[in-house]
Amino acid sequence: MTPVDVILSEALDGVAHGFLGRRGGVSTGAMASLDMGRRDQPPTPELIENQRRAIAAVAPGSTLVTLYQIHSAEAVIVTAPFDDAARPRADALVTDRPGLLLGILTADCVPVLFADKAAGVIGAAHAGWKGALGGVTDATVDAMISLGAQRERIVAAIGPCIARASYEVDDHFAARFAVDDPATERFFSPGRPGHQQFDLEAYVAHRIAHAGVGAVEMLGLDTYADPARFFSYRRATHLGEPDYGRQISLIGLVD
Repeated sequence: MTPVDVILSEALDGVAHGFLGRRGGVSTGAMASLDMGRRDQPPTPELIENQRRAIAAVAPGSTLVTLYQIHSAEAVIVTAPFDDAARPRADALVTDRPGLLLGILTADCVPVLFADKAAGVIGAAHAGWKGALGGVTDATVDAMISLGAQRERIVAAIGPCIARASYEVDDHFAARFAVDDPATERFFSPGRPGHQQFDLEAYVAHRIAHAGVGAVEMLGLDTYADPARFFSYRRATHLGEPDYGRQISLIGLVD
């Protein structure tokens, strides 16, 4: 059996966590093998087994908590597991409760894991461009502070996401960021006429650093360019595939 691919962050050393790739699961076809995407209610046996393997690889015995992600700037505080059919519509989770394993699904968007190790407060955020621009990482930090975290003690790690070389956007897209903050032009570089290349990872890191946290680590892994290791929405679209897989990023407090 192929082991689950768990990518670790030095910044989060000492906290149970992992950015998982696509290896080590039971899904088949274009979405093989550790596809964590939810398409059915109740979940399919394949998804249940993939979830079991993901939990076992990062924090055995924990209870997985995920969201109905909507590309928002909403962060929720988690005190107990959600009923699977009643997951909140939001894009970040925060908790101070041991035994809960926070999970964020991505397929090119930016997964961010946060921790204040001294306070025992953790967070996980899904930052697509809409959520990043709207402030989902700021909302995550604010929610952590409400549970007793201190801003300067919070560390964050940014996992696999689409890189600048793979992320072409048009000039109109780039203009949205310039209106919000003219300084963001440094995250765009010239592309073919009418287009630019966007460094979403660096933009998210900028937002997190601007929030005043203690440290931000970027892993620099491009989901689009590594099909053997990661799922990618944009790659699947370019290939004309009917659907795409999702990988999961996890963080938890262990008793």
